[in-house]
Formats: sequence, C-alpha cells, structure tokens
Amino acid sequence: MQANTRAVYMLPYYVWIVLFVVAPVVLVAYYSFFDVDGNLTLQNYRTFFTPVYMQMTLSSFWYAFLVTLFSLLIAYPAAYLLTRTKHRQLWILLIILPTWINLLLKTYAFIGIFGTSGPINALLGTIGIGEQQLLFNAFSFVFVSVYIFVPFMILPIYNALEELNPTLISAARDLGASGWTTFRRVIFPLTLSGVKSGCMAVFIPSLSLFMITRLIAGNKVITLGTAIEQHFLVTQDWGMGSTVAVVLIIAMAVLMLLTGGFGQEVRHGK
Repeated sequence: MQANTRAVYMLPYYVWIVLFVVAPVVLVAYYSFFDVDGNLTLQNYRTFFTPVYMQMTLSSFWYAFLVTLFSLLIAYPAAYLLTRTKHRQLWILLIILPTWINLLLKTYAFIGIFGTSGPINALLGTIGIGEQQLLFNAFSFVFVSVYIFVPFMILPIYNALEELNPTLISAARDLGASGWTTFRRVIFPLTLSGVKSGCMAVFIPSLSLFMITRLIAGNKVITLGTAIEQHFLVTQDWGMGSTVAVVLIIAMAVLMLLTGGFGQEVRHGK
C-alpha cells in the first residue's frame, strides 16, 4: 500500500522529468541527424570533428576552467570567513540576492560599468591613466562570468565548512600543525565534496555561455554556446546546432560521472 502511495506521489516528478528533461534531449538528438535541407545525414557529426569546431571546443573548456578557477579562489576564502563572522545569515542573503536578478540586466549593468563613459574609466581618468577599452575582450568576459557564478561556488563550500567538526581542527593544532598544514591536511580534504559540487555548478554552465560572449566579449570569445546560438538563430541550421548541443550534453554527462567517481574515492579514503 505504501509503495503504491509513493508511486502516486512521485508521478508528477516523473512526468516533469520526461517532458522537460528527457524529451528535449531526445528531440535535440533527433534533429542532429538532419542537414539544413531536412535530409537524414551524419555529416553534422563529421563537420564537428574538424579543426574549427575542435578549436571552439578547446576554447570553451579553457574559459570554463578559468571561470571555475577564479571563482574557487574567491569563493573558498569568502565561505571560510562566512563561517567565522557574525550575522552570517544576512551575509548569505546578500550573496544570494544577485542571483535573483535577471542575467541580461546584470550583463547590461556591466556594459555601463566597463564602458568608455563608465565609472571605472572615470576613475582611471582621475588618477591620470586615461581612458581604457575594458569591454570586448577575454578579461571582461572572465570577470563578468566569475561575478555571476561565484555565489554558486560559495554556497556548497560554505555548507561543507559548516558540517566540518571543529574538534578535528583543534586536534590538529594541539598536535603542532601550523595553520597552513591544518588547512592542507584537514580542512580542505574534508570539504572537498563542497568544492567538487561548486566546481560542477560553475564549470558546466560556463561551457554553454553565449549571452556574455556576445554582449561583454563582443564575440571575441567564441564558445560552443555561441555556436549553438548562431546555428539556431542566425544560420537556421538546426541540425548543426543540435549536433553541437548533443556533444556538449555528452561532455557534461561524462564530467559529472568522472567527478562523481572521484568524490566517492575521496569519501572512502581510497
């Protein structure tokens, strides 16, 4: 009886997964086998494994790695300070608030901030450096991406630090470990699950960015997300766009499987 009741309660969840997760992926995979004229073909996949798309793939992974790395370098100290400060719930709320703002609005805000008549260039002019082109380059793309994704890195690391038993840190210090040794041998390994979750929460969305590449980087940073947007909205080649999306989905799934296995090894101490 309980099993039947549970199945009834889970039915909306299964329907949601089928309609909004499985069905779109199947549809994208289906379209990937058709060319721009609607003919069944494998040419889209052959085209993807050419130097142009391989370079685009490497660029996507490189920039996703940079965004994840800088987010981690900012998020870990921030999360650690959060666990040591008063009114931490208020600070967490302030960190979460920017995620409630529409991505497009935040992107346009940075166009104003980094623009030639923006406050940063005004400050540079005041100190005598002169006007600088801060938009339409890789730096501005990485900077804005890190700003957008860093809250998603902070929260899982903060949760992992909160669950850390403080007596383990005290024991390490009592045994003569320095602050750096305690962090390297005790704190970081025991919070690695939060780091892994945060990295996946940042790295995977970073692979498919396209709005920021267009508005902030001026298409000088080309990623797989940019290619998907161009094929669907500009060239109208849905087959090639779907092919890029399928490869991206497979890459994300493989990454999640690999990091999941790594996380289990760490937890079991293997």
